Amino acid sequence: KYIGRECQISYHPTLMVLLWEALATRKTELLALTMARRFALPPGTAWVNYIRVHDDIGWSFADEDAAILHINGFAHRTFLNQFYTGRFPGSFARGLPFNYNPQTGDMRISGTAASLVGLESAIAAADAVQIELAIRRLLLIQGLTIAAQGIPLLYLNDELGALNDYGYQHDPASANDSRWVHRPCFDPALWAQRTDPQTVAGRIYQPIQHMIAVRTAHPTFSAAGKTRWSDAGNPHVLAIEQSHAGERVVILANFSEVEQEIERRYLPADEATCTDLLSGEALALVDTLRLPPYGIRWLLYS
Repeated sequence: KYIGRECQISYHPTLMVLLWEALATRKTELLALTMARRFALPPGTAWVNYIRVHDDIGWSFADEDAAILHINGFAHRTFLNQFYTGRFPGSFARGLPFNYNPQTGDMRISGTAASLVGLESAIAAADAVQIELAIRRLLLIQGLTIAAQGIPLLYLNDELGALNDYGYQHDPASANDSRWVHRPCFDPALWAQRTDPQTVAGRIYQPIQHMIAVRTAHPTFSAAGKTRWSDAGNPHVLAIEQSHAGERVVILANFSEVEQEIERRYLPADEATCTDLLSGEALALVDTLRLPPYGIRWLLYS
């Protein structure tokens, strides 16, 4: 409520935590419902959109929003904490608990973005398929923070896929604060790999650079534009429609490791073709649109 009266820009922690929530559940309903209710801001103000910062992740979604979807807030936070500390069966994440309260069960999550999306566990297993899926997860949520209206913020080393740094545990000054696991020193070797598409760092850095260039080239992404959180008719797919200065972009994001379809009736009815700004591909919207595992499209209608 203070945005516009006391400040002009603000971090958007709820968007951040619900991007992680959607990755864990493979469902986008809570993210879409919450943003539809809470994303709009007064003119002349903007969100700072991000997936990680120097601090921990606390599950700051509203229980009243969750209740609309018959989700128990406490139980859901317990699940998310178990998932992102790798304790939930099938979890891909490698995070650490922060400020655990044994009386209430409350905790927060520490970890680099790359380790939380599964890159650390995939590299440890030398599993090329899981490495690819982890990279896609990271680009999916980073791509949404870049595309969403507001100011995108990239936390240092996330653009290179830096993993957790457990060295803090050997430093008495920081050993009791797990947040230092996602505050690694700058890695010159990792930075040098950013231009090599055969490396993990290059496979992350170059697409992010491309997304930034596309965003810069199109007025649709201006904070002065209009955002509508749409219904994709698919619980695994997030849909955002943005418009400004005569341009309209529909952003579709698949939060599942399985290919998903969006029926034609959930796309703009007045257009037969569009262009995916990320791939440059021209698409004819005849029947259904398919999104690959963790795929994201920025569809331009003009």
